[in-house]
Amino acid sequence: MKKRNIIIIGAAGRDFHNFNTYYRHNELYNVVAFTAAQIPDIDDRKYPKELAGPLYPEGIPIYPQDKLPQLIKDLEVDECIFAYSDISYQGVMGISAIVNAAGADFTLLGPKNTSLKSTKPVISVCAVRTGSGKSQTSRKVIEILMENGLKVVAVRHPMPYGDLVAQRVQRFATVEDLKKHHCTIEEMEEYEPHVARGNIIYAGVDYEDILRAAENDPDGCDVILWDGGNNDFPFYRPDLAITVVDPHRPGHELSYYPGEVSLRMADVAVINKVDSARPEAIAIVEENTKKINPNAIIIKAESQITVDNPEVIKGKRVLVVEDGPTLTHGEMKIGAGTVAAERFGAKELVDPRPYTVGKLKDTFNIYPHIGTLLPAMGYGEQQLKDLEETINNTDCDAVIIGTPVDLNRIITINKPSTRVHYELNEITQPNLKDILKDFIKEHKLDK
Repeated sequence: MKKRNIIIIGAAGRDFHNFNTYYRHNELYNVVAFTAAQIPDIDDRKYPKELAGPLYPEGIPIYPQDKLPQLIKDLEVDECIFAYSDISYQGVMGISAIVNAAGADFTLLGPKNTSLKSTKPVISVCAVRTGSGKSQTSRKVIEILMENGLKVVAVRHPMPYGDLVAQRVQRFATVEDLKKHHCTIEEMEEYEPHVARGNIIYAGVDYEDILRAAENDPDGCDVILWDGGNNDFPFYRPDLAITVVDPHRPGHELSYYPGEVSLRMADVAVINKVDSARPEAIAIVEENTKKINPNAIIIKAESQITVDNPEVIKGKRVLVVEDGPTLTHGEMKIGAGTVAAERFGAKELVDPRPYTVGKLKDTFNIYPHIGTLLPAMGYGEQQLKDLEETINNTDCDAVIIGTPVDLNRIITINKPSTRVHYELNEITQPNLKDILKDFIKEHKLDK
C-alpha cells in the first residue's frame, strides 16, 4: 500500500505533538514537511532526526506557511494536517480552501489520537482565546492543591523556539533554570510565576517523555496540572477540565479553533474579568457556554489587579507594555496594564508607534489593531533589543509593565516603571476550592 504524503501545518507546538503521537512510528504515512506560522523565525529549520525517529533519518524540513500550495504540488502531498491554535474559523477554512484547491485533503486530529494518558490525576486549564486569564487560573488551582499538602507538577503547552533536541524535555524549578534553557520572554512569562510559587513546571517538545518525567519528578508528584497555551485542547487526558472564557471578546468562544473544543470538553467554565467587562458581554458568553456545554459548572471571577508603585502611574503620561501574544494573534486591545492605567489615574497612554525599531515595526505592520499599546515581543535576542530600544526611545513619564515576567530583570529601562500583578478572584459559588475539594476526595489524595 502506497504511503500517504503528509504536511503538518503548525506553529512549533501542536504540530510536533501530533507528529510524535500519531505519525512518528506510523508506516502508513510519510510526513514530508511541516509549515510554520504565527511565531517569528521558526521556519527554515528542521524537525531533527533525533526527535523524528527511525522512519525519518534525515529529519523533516520546516517551511513558511505561505509556500503551502507549491509544497503540495512539488512534494506530491495527499493530506495536510492543520495543527495550531487561536485562529478564527474563517482563518481555518481559508487555509482549508488553499489546501483543497491544491488537490490535497484537509484534516484536524482530535483528542482520541493525540491525548496521552497519565498514571497521575490530571487537571487541565485551557482557554477559549489567548489572554483570557488561563495562567492566573492555573496558579490559583496550584495554590489550592499545595495548601492541601499536594505536590503539583505543571506541564506547559509547548514553546520550543530554539534547539529542539536540547528542548526535548525541560524542567524548571528555579529562575536560574530559565537562563539555563535560554528562555524567550514568552516562555519566561509562563514559567516564572510557577517557579516563584515553589512548584515545578515542565515543557519541551516530546510530551510523552515530558509526562513520564513529570510523573516521576525527583521532588514528588501527586497531580499533573496541564497549563494549556493559546486556546488548544490538552495533550493529556484530563480527569478535571477547566476552560477560561473571556467576556472582553464575546462570541469568540464559538468562532475560534480550537477554543470551542476546549469549552465543549470543560467540566468547569470560568468566566473571567467580570469586574472590567460589560454586563451584556458577560451575559453573551454565559449564554453561549450554557448552550454548547449545559453540564459545565460556571464560575464567575474577577481578574484582581495590583500595582507595585501606583504613584508611578497617577497623573503621568505612561507607556503600557502588555503580554505580546495577547495583543498579536490574541487580538486583544487592552490588557492588565491598560486597566491599571485607567484605575490608577494615568494622564495619558503614550503611543509607542513613532518610536518603534527593528522587528517591532514589523509587528505593528502585521497586527495594526494593537494601537497605542506595546507588545512585549521577545522570541529572540534581536526582539529583546528592539523592545528595550523602543521603550527607551518613547517620550513618556513612566512605563507600566503588564507582563507576567518582570522586564526590568531582562532589559534596562531608562525611566520609572512599575509592574502590574493580576490574580483570579472567584465571586460565585461553587468556587475552585469547592470543586478541588471534591477532586481530592474522588482521587483519594487526602493528606
